[in-house]
Amino acid sequence: MASAPLRAASFSPAEVQQRLEAGACWVRCGARLYDLTGFLRQHPGGEQLLRARAGQDVRADLDGPPHRHSANARRWLEQYYVGELQGDPQGSVENGAAAFANTQKTDPEMEPKLKVVDWDKDLVDWQKPLLWQVGHLGEKYDEWVHQPVTRPIRLFYSDFIESLSKTAWYSVPVIWMPLMLYLSWSHYRTLAQGNVRLFTTFTTEYSVAMPESVFPGLFVLGMLLWSLIEYLIHRFLFHMKPPGDSYYLIMLHFILHGQHHKAPFDESRLVFPPVPASLVIAFFYAVLQLLLPEAVGGTVFSGGLLGYVLYDMTHYYLHFGSPHKGSYLYNMKAHHVKHHFAHQKSGFGISTKIWDYFFHTLMPEEPHPKMQ
Repeated sequence: MASAPLRAASFSPAEVQQRLEAGACWVRCGARLYDLTGFLRQHPGGEQLLRARAGQDVRADLDGPPHRHSANARRWLEQYYVGELQGDPQGSVENGAAAFANTQKTDPEMEPKLKVVDWDKDLVDWQKPLLWQVGHLGEKYDEWVHQPVTRPIRLFYSDFIESLSKTAWYSVPVIWMPLMLYLSWSHYRTLAQGNVRLFTTFTTEYSVAMPESVFPGLFVLGMLLWSLIEYLIHRFLFHMKPPGDSYYLIMLHFILHGQHHKAPFDESRLVFPPVPASLVIAFFYAVLQLLLPEAVGGTVFSGGLLGYVLYDMTHYYLHFGSPHKGSYLYNMKAHHVKHHFAHQKSGFGISTKIWDYFFHTLMPEEPHPKMQ
């Protein structure tokens, strides 16, 4: 089964021109469009640069002297990505119109070069499934997996198993929201009967009654617990560094999270596929049922399940959405892009930074790179 082509927001030269005339600073790197308006206006001399660079192709600025760190500059630029320029040889965009007009979206030379060296050709065969190859990379794996590419990837030889390893974003709310609502209503009704007590396994004298009024608190507790689980899994499991001599641990890391860092723009792999997700969800449900009375554990689980759905939807939006500047999601998107392209060992929160604050894993503050 061939991997689905990537899709992104698409803009015609006329649409880009409208934004330029409105005072925006959109630049391009090949066919990829970036909105630098907010960044430039926050820095001294930004307005002059705004007029000088609006509408232009900045590849020469990134690749030519004195830029010896082109790959890092391109990674930084990705946080301002807004979409693709439509191929239109007859179109025109002032303030750099000629560069826009002659760009073809399908030209491979127009893709951003995110790698310092050509790892794709040197280390793996992209015509074959990657999962069976990455274990052989050894000590080179950690560096290779954090050099992102703008292409979909294939993991398995089997078309059927491959189909289970990816999914569309909307499968998450379609599958899990009905279950969350059913469990919430069911366990609320049980609590409303007034015969649920906590700690009866250990003591009957000091057991605590759990009336229906505790439902909102238990539900919110479940959401909070999920946010902590999200952080811990992302930090300690997804970002473990597998030993270079462990073929299978490298494979495990790649299938869990390495694939996402290698191909962060592959939208079919941005949310947890339903089949493996069901196994993890069932595990957490069973643990809560063992530790707590059925209605109590089920209510906490329902809140956690909603937290998971919001997490996966947020993660997808941070990659492909265009939040308004200054909004919470705008700040989280900038936070997550920096995690992908600059600080992979910090900034583990996806839906919230609360646990990054608590565990001191916030990204270091850095001055914005100067525009040349």
